[in-house]
Amino acid sequence: MCGRFNITSDPLAKFLMEWLGVAYSGQDNFNLAPTETVQVLRMDAQGQPELKPMRWWLTPFWAKEVSTKYSMFNAKSETAAKSPAFKTPYAKRRCVLPISGFYEWCRQNNQKLPYFIKPDDDLGLLLAGLWDSWRNPETDEELLSFTILTTAANTELSFVHHRQPVILDQAEAQQWLDMDTPTSELAYLFNSRVPVPLEVVPVSTHVNNARHKDARCAQSIGASIPVGADAH
Repeated sequence: MCGRFNITSDPLAKFLMEWLGVAYSGQDNFNLAPTETVQVLRMDAQGQPELKPMRWWLTPFWAKEVSTKYSMFNAKSETAAKSPAFKTPYAKRRCVLPISGFYEWCRQNNQKLPYFIKPDDDLGLLLAGLWDSWRNPETDEELLSFTILTTAANTELSFVHHRQPVILDQAEAQQWLDMDTPTSELAYLFNSRVPVPLEVVPVSTHVNNARHKDARCAQSIGASIPVGADAH
């Protein structure tokens, strides 16, 4: 799964500007949690990439109300194409979440120990997501929201958790965002892959509290573990 992530604006701004020429003006947040709002990359009506603020917890367009009754901040890639909530976004409303890294917790000796998983170049990670647009029937106000796709963890990451977000390289992210790409050509992205080199960094339990947003959340307390990119 992916339950928390980290955004450090300066590296991400450089990364997105060099990659797509998209200006990023987000603020540092070292511990983003579900239901918070974050900048998400999608294609606009003219087929150009744009960043839009979205709530991290997908609300389907057909929902009667905004709710957290069901866990909609992650979507299993194995079932997204058939899920009532995710099948339409999967076909028509794919997005990419640019982040600095994400957190995962490993259970050891009845404790949940946090790790910060980040790219080894510190520039940014691209996660596959789905977005939707819901309108308040009383005010007609639009709510944009998204979910992060997950898959079975790569063997090199499975010591932390049995699930991981679907990570994309730049070429794959462009393919994912192209709505002319048939979904049948995207299934390979859901394999248990690590397409970019990562570092798994042990961090303190300070990050366990979602109210903590400071840099201490991502500070290393031990040696990092390198995870190599899969061979293409």
